[in-house]
Amino acid sequence: MSQFGYAIGQLSAAQKSAKGVSLYSRYVNRPAGRVLAAAGYTLKLTPNQVTMISAAFTFAGVVMIATLRPSPAVAAGIFAALVLGFALDSADGQLARLTGNGSAAGEWLDHVVDCAKMLALHMAVLLSFYRHFGFSDPRYLLIPVAFQFAAVMVFFGGILTEQLKRAGRLKSGAGPAPAEPASTLRSVALLPVDYGVFCAIFLLFGSREVFMVLYCALFAAHVLFMVAFLVKWYRELSAPGR
Repeated sequence: MSQFGYAIGQLSAAQKSAKGVSLYSRYVNRPAGRVLAAAGYTLKLTPNQVTMISAAFTFAGVVMIATLRPSPAVAAGIFAALVLGFALDSADGQLARLTGNGSAAGEWLDHVVDCAKMLALHMAVLLSFYRHFGFSDPRYLLIPVAFQFAAVMVFFGGILTEQLKRAGRLKSGAGPAPAEPASTLRSVALLPVDYGVFCAIFLLFGSREVFMVLYCALFAAHVLFMVAFLVKWYRELSAPGR
């Protein structure tokens, strides 16, 4: 069996729980990441190297958003760069599990890159709105700023909650939380706040009106989910005996 085939087999048998994961991440991004992780294994790349390659593709997309005039061709290039960067973001963790080379430093690097791309993407959209969209009302420029706030709050809140829960289990001597079955309804409901869906709207970046409608719809979804998640996480961490 080839190294690539071996890696695919091992990764297919050791996937993380799909609980709390949207349909896109579950059926598109993780499988794509699995293939890229197997390719990385064959090329003897480290998880951190894959993280940095992911960042390179993502920030290439960010630069295109910020600097190029929207058009169908530009939109396709942005989409390709962002989606490939996202798949590689899944690949680095899968490669770490496959090789046993995961580390606190690697997890830190992955989260820092994720936070940086979230901040940079909405700043790039803001620049594009200012330079190319020709809004008569400057208040439209506040939308990417507010979207950035909501997206970072959801990201940071989720990461912090996960770390605090993990620390609580270690402190109490409890083992890892048992994997719960994935809910298809929840996977569908999470699509509006899935990063892959956010990447997909850039396919319509060449059409000002359509892109604005989709961007604002995802912004509204992020605000609603932000409030719901923050309340949920606070209640979970406040529960007696946690």
